[in-house]
Amino acid sequence: MGRFTIQRVGFIGLAVVALVVVAPILFIVGVIVVRGMSAISWEFITQMPHDGMKAGGIMPAIVGTIVLTLGTAIAAIPVGVGGAVYLAEYARDTVFTRAIRLAIVNLAGIPSVVYGLFGLGLFVLFLQFGTSILAGSLTLAIMTLPVIISASEEALRAVPTEYRTVIASLGGTRWQGIRYVVLPQALPGIITGVILGLLRAAGETAPILFTVSAFFLPRLPQSPFDRTMALPYHLYVISTQVPGMPVEVQYGTALVLLGLVLSLNVVATLIRGHFRRRRQW
Repeated sequence: MGRFTIQRVGFIGLAVVALVVVAPILFIVGVIVVRGMSAISWEFITQMPHDGMKAGGIMPAIVGTIVLTLGTAIAAIPVGVGGAVYLAEYARDTVFTRAIRLAIVNLAGIPSVVYGLFGLGLFVLFLQFGTSILAGSLTLAIMTLPVIISASEEALRAVPTEYRTVIASLGGTRWQGIRYVVLPQALPGIITGVILGLLRAAGETAPILFTVSAFFLPRLPQSPFDRTMALPYHLYVISTQVPGMPVEVQYGTALVLLGLVLSLNVVATLIRGHFRRRRQW
């Protein structure tokens, strides 16, 4: 068998594997879109729920999800990127730094329900934030940190060493090189890590179940110490805890959550593409 034949067989095998992975996802998305479109309306998006959540809209859950995602970004991005800068640019290869990297990898594999219990113990009970947006955002931020740190560190390490050498030869400090050269060049990779972390946070149920989500709260939050509804937990509630819930409302809620996550992904991808076009290597 010639090498070109082997290569063609390999490509066909990869295409089949990709189809096996993608086809079920497309099928599930298609079912959600087809069965959920009938529930989508302006009233469904903008009204408060009533009649045991069987009627009205899901406005509080949409706002709650957006607020929690923004709170997660505010808390996680500075800490995650800062930690990545330290590990990639300042930390020496010691037993301590290797232990930190191992801990980050292990934290990325911890089930989300464990983060929820940790947030309940630390933020809700010990720090007495109560079940609030603040407690939920901080819990989600801790959950997303491993993804942001790992992706950001890899992006920083991918920037050629010559950039740092040129800055040093011109008399610049290490921080000036990081601030004005390394970080802008690594920004597309950093944004990728941030996207992955925030998308996971936007769709999680277990962490917000213990720290912020309300079963039924037909009003918008007024402060970071308020509870709020959120789309993932609301979808779980109307699918399992509310008898006689119309199926189209369940699929409509799932469609809104899917659309919100995809919109966040599209916006972040456009931003990443803009900075990637400006990259000089």
